[in-house]
Amino acid sequence: MQIWAIANQKGGVGKTTTSLCLARGLAQSGQRLLLVDLDPHASLTRAFAVPSTPPPAGSHDLFTGGGASLASLARGTDIKGLDLIAAQPALATLERRGATQPGLGLALGRALHAVQSLYDHVLLDCPPTLGLLMVNALAAADRLVVPTQTDPLALHGLADMLRTAAMVERSRRRPLPQHVLPTLYDRRTKSGVHSLEQLHAQYEGRVWPEAVPMDTRLRDACALTAVASPGGRGADAYARALRWLLKQVEPAQRKAA
Repeated sequence: MQIWAIANQKGGVGKTTTSLCLARGLAQSGQRLLLVDLDPHASLTRAFAVPSTPPPAGSHDLFTGGGASLASLARGTDIKGLDLIAAQPALATLERRGATQPGLGLALGRALHAVQSLYDHVLLDCPPTLGLLMVNALAAADRLVVPTQTDPLALHGLADMLRTAAMVERSRRRPLPQHVLPTLYDRRTKSGVHSLEQLHAQYEGRVWPEAVPMDTRLRDACALTAVASPGGRGADAYARALRWLLKQVEPAQRKAA
């Protein structure tokens, strides 16, 4: 089972869209896929039209000590092979609890260990803040996928995210490979073109050689959860990005075998 954390400490970079598009692609290729929404804003959960009242069972229950398992919290979706763990606003309260309740930093990893035989891939949609939830995801993940908008401010956020990943990597004492996906690219702007060039120059080898273009069809998250693909150049770009990511994983899998 491969666990990918989709994370960036900066918001508005296409993180949830990236999670949805990569999950769609993996599920449609025949993989058994679990999406875990760890963001208190629950954008991913809302995209799947999960009712917010009453709050659904979901990822917050993994941290409450009530004995909830990932398998019991997973709900099916309209996309064959794709299950979802919903998010709840109560996730925002975990930071305070983490200061007094030891062991919360590894709660997600323990829960994921119990479903290894049920899924081929797990994608963790992280909140855009450094805290207990993101640390849980990075501690559990086999890979970190960082969507980043192609503009100067987003590049600063990327640097912060990669520093955080390096810190967690040292703490957990095993590699955390990092892959950067340029998103929301507008080739008509000098800023976009320059930022993309800077990405490749500064993070050579970790950046997808292409970029996901601006595409209004990707703004409708609910369309990304439907059985039929929304189509368009954005969705096509994510399909190519997924193929690139899987190629990055292959050498490590061969080595492990």
